[in-house]
Amino acid sequence: MNLHRQPPCSGRLGRASLMAAAVVLLAACASKPGLGSDVEKWDTTRLYEEARDESAAANWDRAIQLYTRLEARAAGTQLAQQAQLDLAYAQWKNGLKPEALATLERFISLNPSSPALDYAYYLQGQINFNERLGLLGSFARQDLSERDQQASRDAYQSYRQVVTLFPNSRYAPDAGLRMNYILNTLAQYEVHVARYYARRGAWVAAVNRAQQAVQEFRNAPAVEEALFIMVRGYDELKLPELRDDAQRVLVKNFPNSVFLSGGLDAKAKVSKPWWQVW
Repeated sequence: MNLHRQPPCSGRLGRASLMAAAVVLLAACASKPGLGSDVEKWDTTRLYEEARDESAAANWDRAIQLYTRLEARAAGTQLAQQAQLDLAYAQWKNGLKPEALATLERFISLNPSSPALDYAYYLQGQINFNERLGLLGSFARQDLSERDQQASRDAYQSYRQVVTLFPNSRYAPDAGLRMNYILNTLAQYEVHVARYYARRGAWVAAVNRAQQAVQEFRNAPAVEEALFIMVRGYDELKLPELRDDAQRVLVKNFPNSVFLSGGLDAKAKVSKPWWQVW
């Protein structure tokens, strides 16, 4: 709610009017429209139809109330299962990510043989996959790989359940594509951290994170830079044998790498100031 500034009131009447207006505003902000007493008379079919209509209109607060009521009213039926899934979706769209994930966890634990289990895992993945950067991240042009990746790891595990347990599911192809994207993002994150340490001359830490990226994400594009950081790091640490081993792997797997080309100062790429984001 946007509150507009008003000119200051003077005198007893002005103060009384201001207090009365404040009470009205507080009451308006604190109250939410309820379901109404007539909802108690609705059967489960009517509840579901009304809940779907509210969802279609993006009235998420009311949809959540209706799905919650429907789930309780239709307990033990497939309609209750559908209500749980729709409730999780509405909670997610309403910005209630923890609540949505909790609803899905409850669905999965209570309905291990449900025909909609593939969708439950897929929706679980979607909720974590679509975590936003926020205004600050967008302003700084921050990449998804530069954030803590726990949400991405959680999404990966959910998509993996879809692909592994339900290979013929309609959601499996998209889940597989998103798994590949997440793997690349996780690899980029490790390289981002390694680059962070390298720019500060913390070569032991840089090499360790780069090595972790190479070991965990062998086929990810980010491995190219990870190998280069290892080469630089071992060189700085006066470990020529390890440097040469990393160099051989880099040359073998990325013979046309920009880090090997004289046309680009690869050393400057790693040494770029950490605060320079564009």
